[in-house]
Amino acid sequence: MTEKILTQSVKKQLLAHLSEYLTDRRKARFEEVIKYRTRYITVVLEDVFQSHNASAVLRSCDLTGIQDIHAIENRNEYDVNTEIDMGSSKWLNLYRYNKQKHNTKGAFQKLRNDGYRIVATTPHKNDYTLDTLPMEGKFALVFGTELTGLSEIAIAEADEFLRIPMYGFTESYNISVSAALSMFTLTERLRKSNLPWQLSNDEQLDILLEWVRRSVKSSEKIEKVFLEKISE
Repeated sequence: MTEKILTQSVKKQLLAHLSEYLTDRRKARFEEVIKYRTRYITVVLEDVFQSHNASAVLRSCDLTGIQDIHAIENRNEYDVNTEIDMGSSKWLNLYRYNKQKHNTKGAFQKLRNDGYRIVATTPHKNDYTLDTLPMEGKFALVFGTELTGLSEIAIAEADEFLRIPMYGFTESYNISVSAALSMFTLTERLRKSNLPWQLSNDEQLDILLEWVRRSVKSSEKIEKVFLEKISE
């Protein structure tokens, strides 16, 4: 609640104050990881219901530096298994879409408003591969359910299509494997490019502040006292 009314200057002061409660090792780790975080690519999961897959995707997002995940809950609730995600959800921003009649359309519209292309991961006659997908312009990778893939609405509303080549008898990759392959390959391509994939200074500040809040015991009480003190 406090986040909405804090200026960037106050956030910097608050970050410095809360960071005093962290070890030097933890602070250094935060500073290292934030350098590789990106919102140039984001991940969208439509109706993924198996918690082990949902959690594995979060873990892969963290490991590849993708900060934001969007969970569309038309029929299934996005359930995270903390034993599988290994605490990765603590460092990510998860957005849920479950209030509308057509949550997929609502999520896609929100992403387009934020400047993202919608890239559906499904075999299609006009599709790209991980090596040929255009990287110019932010994009959202959309993955579907374990059994049936993406909905007809998601496919109809997508801007582009992405497929992962398969050479065996099995019909498709497991969703968590598909997501991991896609995220790893595309973030590697991104970091080797000259595209502006890094977070802005303001974004880094907001994320670092949230990480520290989640790491410091009783951070809400400490923050309240600090803000009251500097407002006097």
